[in-house]
Amino acid sequence: MNILTAPVEPRARFIDLLAAEWIKLRSLRSTYWVLAVASLVAIAVNLNAVHTDLTYIDHAPPPPDGLPAYRYDPLFHGLGSIAGDLMAIAAGSLGAITVFGEYTTGLIRTTFAAVPDRRGVIAAKVVLIGGITSLAGAVVSAGSFFATNAMLASRHVGLSITDEGCLRAVLGYAAIVPVCALIGMALGALLRHATASIVSLVMLMFILPLMFGGDRYRWLKEIGTHLPLSTVGRLTLNPNSSTTMGKYAPSVSDAWVTMGAWALVAVAVTVVLVRRRDV
Repeated sequence: MNILTAPVEPRARFIDLLAAEWIKLRSLRSTYWVLAVASLVAIAVNLNAVHTDLTYIDHAPPPPDGLPAYRYDPLFHGLGSIAGDLMAIAAGSLGAITVFGEYTTGLIRTTFAAVPDRRGVIAAKVVLIGGITSLAGAVVSAGSFFATNAMLASRHVGLSITDEGCLRAVLGYAAIVPVCALIGMALGALLRHATASIVSLVMLMFILPLMFGGDRYRWLKEIGTHLPLSTVGRLTLNPNSSTTMGKYAPSVSDAWVTMGAWALVAVAVTVVLVRRRDV
């Protein structure tokens, strides 16, 4: 007796999962428009910061008696923390939305019904969001560095990418953007709620570091220096300026390792939570 069997559906390839996640992201125009606008605003903030300094550079006040003359730091002003914080929030919010958005709308059930391989779905999200935010971070970082130093060239205080610490600063300023996006994904998977995810992101990035400032207690300070945005401050620190991070500052290698650890832990948390929790 012939037994009729239903045709076996081919297993979704990873490229197919990437395409599906791209379609989801592209269908929500507000998500990537927020990142695009944030990138333009971040570059504008850095350009404006340096532009407003030109008058000061041209007419710098004399240094106080016994102190060396002030030396303008293009890295500190051209890769500013305000623009970096803006990109951190934009990227983190984008990462969170890609996860909690599907839980909020119930689309996650359809996704896992079509593709039971939850790990593959999350891997596609990580690759897509990580790639997009890496591109945005590179555009903001490189655009800010080269544009601001082109402005400063006429004042003979601009830097070249080959100068000590500059390439590291540009790479670090760019790398924190995808790291924040991955952290946002982890918070979105953990909380599955828009407001809770965004508020938690803000607290982790900006409120928590305030609790670990100062140099009185070394263990408190070292916890603070290993928070996500603190790693950027170390990597963008100009080795030829008088600016320091105070006592117990991490080394450059520690900052890179810490940044990478945040990214890996965020991905691991997202994968574990999505695989083991009900939809």
